[in-house]
Amino acid sequence: MISHAPIAAGFVLYLSLVSFTLAAVLLRYLPRRAAILGIAFIAAWLGYAGTLGYQGIVRTTVLGLPGIAFLVVPVFACLAFLIGRSAAGNIVASRVPLPLLIGLQVFRLGVEYALQKLWEAGLIPTVMTLSGGNVEIYVALAAPLVAWLSVRWESGRAIAVVWNTFGLLSLINIVVRALLTAPGPLNLIHAEVPNVAMGMFPFSFIPGFFVPLAVTLHVLALRAIAQAQQGTANIAPQPAETPISQGH
Repeated sequence: MISHAPIAAGFVLYLSLVSFTLAAVLLRYLPRRAAILGIAFIAAWLGYAGTLGYQGIVRTTVLGLPGIAFLVVPVFACLAFLIGRSAAGNIVASRVPLPLLIGLQVFRLGVEYALQKLWEAGLIPTVMTLSGGNVEIYVALAAPLVAWLSVRWESGRAIAVVWNTFGLLSLINIVVRALLTAPGPLNLIHAEVPNVAMGMFPFSFIPGFFVPLAVTLHVLALRAIAQAQQGTANIAPQPAETPISQGH
């Protein structure tokens, strides 16, 4: 087993890079007030996830429930409201270019690299890696191509819908694997080693920040595609002018 300290240091740097990139995107494409509110939300999100991870709540059982539930459930509930029910999701989906919403998913490459290193350190089982059936890396590698096709090819939006759907299914796949291999009441898959990394700081940011971020980008991309299709459908062809018959 190798030390996970260098992995943790690199992971924190990568988390910072992704966070600053998101802030830059918001400042570039959203109105200033909306961008500042978005950045404040990201900061609060990171603070909440970081506090629960650092305090060890994520890896314990609280009130008979896995501690990770207190991390992911409130985060997903808040995101579901913001991107599904409020105007915030509509603003982001309509102002941030679709190729960028798709292309940002390349951040998952860094997460997959971290998972590989955590497996080498003996902190997660094989089923959390590519060789164990985690196909997240393919979703991330395809993101730049899908982003380009979404605006360059006639069927690009249809391909983007399929890719986003596959990406969501891929996330469900890895989340289920993570839950069923983690110590606690949901540990139904007894792998060669338990999945302890997701409950450790700073790797608790994977379920607490990176997974919800990937879901959010998928949903926003699908909303942007739906808006574009609706806008195209609303452009009705103009009726041809009928010549006025000359009376005799």
